[in-house]
Amino acid sequence: MPAESMPEPGTPGEPGTSVPRRRAKGSRRKPRGTRSKALLVTAWTAAGIVVLGGTGAGYLYFKLNGNIKTVDINQALGADRPLKVDNGSENILVLGSDTRSGSNKKLGGGTDDGSARSDTAMIVHIYEGHKKAGVVSIPRDTLVPRPSCTDAKGVTHAAATSVMFNSAYSTGGAACAVKTVESMSGIRMDHYIEVDFSGFQKLIDDLDGVRVTTTKNIKDPDSHLNLTAGTHTLDGQQALGLVRTRHGVGDGSDLGRIQLQQAFIKALVNQVKHIGVLSSPTKLYDLADTSTKTVTTDSDLGTVKNLASFANGLKGISSSNMNMVTMPVQYDSADANRVLVDKAKAQLVWTALKNDRTIPKAATKGTATGTAKGVVSSG
Repeated sequence: MPAESMPEPGTPGEPGTSVPRRRAKGSRRKPRGTRSKALLVTAWTAAGIVVLGGTGAGYLYFKLNGNIKTVDINQALGADRPLKVDNGSENILVLGSDTRSGSNKKLGGGTDDGSARSDTAMIVHIYEGHKKAGVVSIPRDTLVPRPSCTDAKGVTHAAATSVMFNSAYSTGGAACAVKTVESMSGIRMDHYIEVDFSGFQKLIDDLDGVRVTTTKNIKDPDSHLNLTAGTHTLDGQQALGLVRTRHGVGDGSDLGRIQLQQAFIKALVNQVKHIGVLSSPTKLYDLADTSTKTVTTDSDLGTVKNLASFANGLKGISSSNMNMVTMPVQYDSADANRVLVDKAKAQLVWTALKNDRTIPKAATKGTATGTAKGVVSSG
């Protein structure tokens, strides 16, 4: 459920707040749980609707259209945005939301306070020719300046300095998240896709699980995950646990969790491209029904037809052609739970994407990273 329909939670960096609350140096808070997105699985499955045929196709088409929730980002943000670069590339902001209401409360735990957070954020850059993609993960705990923004309900939220990145979403929903990303990167987001984690779990189950190999044991009671080293076909609950865990492996940081998420997404993309869902209309419909119920998109993507067209342009991208990095950051010396943007190196990333070029290795060299790289790979 998108944040536009929810009241503002009490999170660090409320409008008008200059400095977030600090914790004792060296301490780490209990994780609230993040989730990966099925990335472009929704578009892939929606694309297959055109092969359903038969007298019921029209009904199914309109039913799936009715599942999709949309946010009019263009109307909310107006003209105060970076100019669109007409070089054949596209930029999509992909978010994972973790409202504790409804079915999500059972999965995520915590208090049903009516709020939603975005604990996972990725800028997906589709290069000209649509044969490769660059993915930049934005750590939720990055301290950033949040610009003044108007949410989808027309409510304006004041700017704030040195607040956690994910406070943008919890404050003003999708529109505020997009504006914050555009402000910090100088890159216009062409599209927006949001997935909630109960839908993510069901989507993995509809795919009959995702096969991964782990090089270490992963055990985390907080995310209900217990995997021995080896190859596993993860069901929805296990997959959700894997992309949520931060204490099960590595140094317990959000940066390590991002490394696990990126590895899982590559495994997911590999599986979706080879699963052959188009050969089974029943499986195709189940996937499309779950996917369209799971996502919130910008208005331009908010129909099955548009998602199908969008997906058709991405079918040439495989996991081997996805360069996944984390936005360059350094740990905040004043708070072990926060990271700060490494501005010089981050600018190398944004400049590369603006010019539709490969992100240089120098952009992430010497930046803060987690210790979970290589723990998970495609099975």
